[in-house]
Amino acid sequence: MTQTIQAKDTDLRYLIDKFGIQLVLDDSLFPEWQENLPGINDLDKQLLDKVKTGYLNLLNYPPLLEDIVRMAVVDPLLFIGDFYLAPFYVKSEESIDIAVPDEDVIIKGRIDTLVLKEQFWVMIIESKRASFSIEEGLAQIIAYMLVNPYTDKPNFGMIATGSEFIFVKLVKGNPPRYALSKGFLMRNPGNELYDVLRILKHLTRLASA
Repeated sequence: MTQTIQAKDTDLRYLIDKFGIQLVLDDSLFPEWQENLPGINDLDKQLLDKVKTGYLNLLNYPPLLEDIVRMAVVDPLLFIGDFYLAPFYVKSEESIDIAVPDEDVIIKGRIDTLVLKEQFWVMIIESKRASFSIEEGLAQIIAYMLVNPYTDKPNFGMIATGSEFIFVKLVKGNPPRYALSKGFLMRNPGNELYDVLRILKHLTRLASA
């Protein structure tokens, strides 16, 4: 009998106990985020530089609004990468609410999930502060991957907080195994959005091939 996973009630401990998922720490499971990446052109780089500059400017005017991650960072990234054009399409999954107590104040956020061609998940963590970690969305994105009916190839995803991006790969099996890329940070020297876009292009092509 098929088991239904409620992503909003899921954490890594639940997925380990129920499905035996295993984290692979070496590069053997997930070389794709480093190998055979496509190039990006000068115009893409100029646009990504504007995205980074705009985001850093917004950090000077706290608190961040809840939709700022998608509006200022993720939407432009998807637009620059042509992910709103055929053969890609984007649909939105149900949002998941998150709340963290902070000195007796409940700071609320939201996790939105975008699906590219039913094969690639983009999880966006939005909040009124920039400090929500990608850990808030890791179990949820793995849960979506586990119930994906396409079992003959790996599943890929990206978690974005606006200040950080990380990529995820899940290989179904007995047990299911997953691996993570390094984290790409907006505050690092240079512009790591270049690498984020290159990896995003490469992994979506692999997922939809």
